[in-house]
Amino acid sequence: MQNALAKGREHRVQRLDKENSARRLALCRQRSRAARSLRHWITAAALTATGAVMVHAVPGQAATPAKPDPSLLAVPPRTWAVDAVNNELIALHHPGSYLRYHMHIIDEKGDMTRDLIESQDGPVARLILRNGRPLSDAEDRDERLRLNDMIAHPSDFARHIKNEETGRKIADNLMRLMPDAMLYTYVPGQPQTPDSTGTQVVLDYAPNPKFKPPSLTAEALTGLKGRVWVDAKSHRVVRMEGTIFRAVNLGWGVVAHIYPGGKLLLEQADVGGGRWIFTHFTEDVTVRALMVKTVKVHEQVDASTFQILPGPMTYQDAIRVLLNTPLPGR
Repeated sequence: MQNALAKGREHRVQRLDKENSARRLALCRQRSRAARSLRHWITAAALTATGAVMVHAVPGQAATPAKPDPSLLAVPPRTWAVDAVNNELIALHHPGSYLRYHMHIIDEKGDMTRDLIESQDGPVARLILRNGRPLSDAEDRDERLRLNDMIAHPSDFARHIKNEETGRKIADNLMRLMPDAMLYTYVPGQPQTPDSTGTQVVLDYAPNPKFKPPSLTAEALTGLKGRVWVDAKSHRVVRMEGTIFRAVNLGWGVVAHIYPGGKLLLEQADVGGGRWIFTHFTEDVTVRALMVKTVKVHEQVDASTFQILPGPMTYQDAIRVLLNTPLPGR
């Protein structure tokens, strides 16, 4: 009898171990997908913020011509690009500034909203809505398990942040190249954005034929052109739009082939205290990777409900704050 009971307990323990292992594997895959998505977004946002896109105006939202002071257009257009890029680098790294906000992402994986906190160690986020509805008890339990697992395994979080920093470095390098990678011209009439609250300087840009890409990722800039709106007072990018107007081969097409016709759009705003951050980003591109798989990427990202945090906190404390916040609809 004792042997039978011992064997029964052993089987139950083995079954629980298998279930926990399967759940941990699923959560690791989920975390990996999230990390890849974030790296992808940072790279795409960098391409946009460096003048990557040309999209058509939304019907019924005709731009109102502005009458900027002629002195604003007396300087070489490249001067505005240099100032804007320097300010974008500040926005990318945001030293000493920490935010909490909601990030709403719609892509091939679905419709998800996350509550995100910028910690001193890097951003952490909690899934709070899926397809516009509150999480089920099971979904919330899995999300809590994922975040608690992140607290318990700092090395895993460090690897996650390292992956993010790789994407941030790519963005940084691409932006630094923009003043020389593109040729800039003033747009006739200086059309302002419909919701403009201040004067904007509007530039068109196209690849500089004399630019020699110093890296594989920089080759992507040779197929991009578009338009940028720069706030005349702060010299910050307010809006970027454009198109991939010709095919681009990275590494002679072995690494990747970017198809023409892709579109990107980035909108930014000062959310308080001089902190600029994206409020809207859309991407519609087609890429073939490693001469094997062609991927069509359709993504829309919106950020809202910004809250300026009083100071830095560790990623563990940021996660605890997220977990102690009631979910919407509960």
